[in-house]
Amino acid sequence: MFWKFDLNNTSHIDQLLDREGVTLRELMEEEDVLQECKAQNRKLLLFLSKDHCMQELVTLITEEPPADLEEKTRFKFPNIACELLTSDVALINDKLGGDESLLEKLYHFLEQEPPLNPLLASFFSKTIGNLIARKTDQVISFLRKKHNFISLVLNHIDASAMMDLLLRLISCVEPAPLRMEVLNWLNEERLIQRLTELMHTGRDEERQSNASQTLCDIIRLSRDQANQLSEVTEPDPLLAVLESQENVAELLKNMFEGERTEASVVNGTQVLLTLLESRRSGHACPLEGLMDLYSQGCERSYTVNSSILCAIEPHLKDFQQLLLNPPTRSAILTTVGVLEQPLGSARLHVARLVASLLQTCDLSICQEICRLNTMDLLLDLFFKYSWNNFLHLQVELCVASILNHSAHADLQNPGLQNHEERPLFQHCRLVQRILDAWEENDKNQAEGGRRRGNMGHLTRIANTVVQNLEKGLAHSQINDLIKGLLKDCRGRWESFVGETLRETNRRNTVDLVSTHNLHSSSEDDDMESPFPNDLSIQQAFSDYQIQQMTANFVDQFGFNDEEFSEHDENINAAFDRIAEINFNIDADDHSANAAAFEACCKERIQQFDDCEEEEDIWDEKEINYATQIKSRSRYSTWMICLRKYNLLWTASFGDTEVSSSSSWGGPPQEGGEGPQDTSWSSFTEFQPFSG
Repeated sequence: MFWKFDLNNTSHIDQLLDREGVTLRELMEEEDVLQECKAQNRKLLLFLSKDHCMQELVTLITEEPPADLEEKTRFKFPNIACELLTSDVALINDKLGGDESLLEKLYHFLEQEPPLNPLLASFFSKTIGNLIARKTDQVISFLRKKHNFISLVLNHIDASAMMDLLLRLISCVEPAPLRMEVLNWLNEERLIQRLTELMHTGRDEERQSNASQTLCDIIRLSRDQANQLSEVTEPDPLLAVLESQENVAELLKNMFEGERTEASVVNGTQVLLTLLESRRSGHACPLEGLMDLYSQGCERSYTVNSSILCAIEPHLKDFQQLLLNPPTRSAILTTVGVLEQPLGSARLHVARLVASLLQTCDLSICQEICRLNTMDLLLDLFFKYSWNNFLHLQVELCVASILNHSAHADLQNPGLQNHEERPLFQHCRLVQRILDAWEENDKNQAEGGRRRGNMGHLTRIANTVVQNLEKGLAHSQINDLIKGLLKDCRGRWESFVGETLRETNRRNTVDLVSTHNLHSSSEDDDMESPFPNDLSIQQAFSDYQIQQMTANFVDQFGFNDEEFSEHDENINAAFDRIAEINFNIDADDHSANAAAFEACCKERIQQFDDCEEEEDIWDEKEINYATQIKSRSRYSTWMICLRKYNLLWTASFGDTEVSSSSSWGGPPQEGGEGPQDTSWSSFTEFQPFSG
């Protein structure tokens, strides 16, 4: 009975607090101190909010613990102190936010020389961040009086916790008028310009990386908050500076001034990519998702602040030069061998930038990309680095972007304008490259080599060309260019499209069609075009995978949804079917396998008895799992044998009637009458296994 037990579990903390002279350290040694604090234990909160306790808690999170302590326990108390200070309890928040001496002690942490202890920096940032959200007026007022606050934070930007602190200032201040005051204050402190300065090639990589990430997060936060506001009273000053031509130009200058390092290129390009992010209904739309829309013939141009593009255009030649002469990297060992000159993050980010710029449909930008012959360089890299799928995706996006742009009043398709602009099909020789690469891959495979890693993306590029040739927005221009190919090349292309590519698409989708019948009514459509919708294929493949997993799961474990019902009659459902099995063993009775199978089947499977006498469940007794484990083992062994010999079996859930072949040693018994062969388990009496 429950009243046999003493369930009135009084916290040991209450007992400690009743003792005279208890210390904060003694309380922090208790495992449930955080739980009691968050549970609003009044006695504990009154103790913690005492001046000397608050001073000690702040000291713990801002001063290095003694170096002679064991490493695994050295930061135990600072961690607990931080959790107590940020437990979101009103009494502690009021005390910490309302006591300027405590705030001064916290602020003193920033006045140390870099580098900060990263763990203590995270404790400090979390504590200040909590106060910004809960005691906004007091903390913002305190920080604004500190004229060197932003300078100190940026001085320690190599610690990621300082980046988090800046983002809390931007995102956690409410209400909206106060938030705008904070944004204006940060703008007056030239926060964006100072972060941009940290992107200079001469800065250390950690500062560059954190400054870049901070700028990217500010862009996204500012745009998201602007979209969430029903009425925009005034523009976000930080976002306005970030999108200004002057600031973008300064960022690019810092990237390319002096020695061009991979870190400065990558970090700076990440900021540019964030500025160029496409947005739909207030949400960022990653470029990787564009292919699904392109495959349906959808146009996906979007508006980007023209000042950003104006600042980028003069530096396109610098990015072009990075494709030709990237920062030096040492050889690396890959799963396909040694790569003497890796592609590198710098060139990959340039490819991402070009894909984003082409998506803007800006006439001047697209013309400059064509003039510089950037697409030709990217296609060279596509075929040279045949195992870098990150690059392959970006090149595929570039090709799709060129092919899918419609002809606006002020812009013809950037890659198809005229011969002087070095269009995609003429100067870049896209069709010839596809055919040559495909033939080389087939030859390589015929000689026993492996399939090249870019063939999947090459298939998608070829499909994109054919789709646009048939019914794309620029199909007439593409058709004219195909007709303008040399006769031999045009013949190879027509043969490739009609045979090789069609067969590749059929082979890639055969399992999906047979499983889901998604294309059962599309035979006529296939006669017109062999290229199924990419989005449908991806969705079908996803469904196919799920179906296969589900089928295997049910087959292996034998459970259906209704068998998890709470009704008593369904408890035995998973094992009742065993009583209905019809066995048909296709094996030679005289073979060694048959003998082994027979011996295994003859091993008795012990049954469970439901008629045991009722026991007192509260009696202490030793639990023995031996019998149960043995039964499970026998059952598992027997089922493995059934699977191994591919038994054909069926089960129904009506009245039990077992039929068996002669291999079971005799005719079946009907109605449960007649003598039972004691060498066999009785399936009709099976009960579910427990545990």
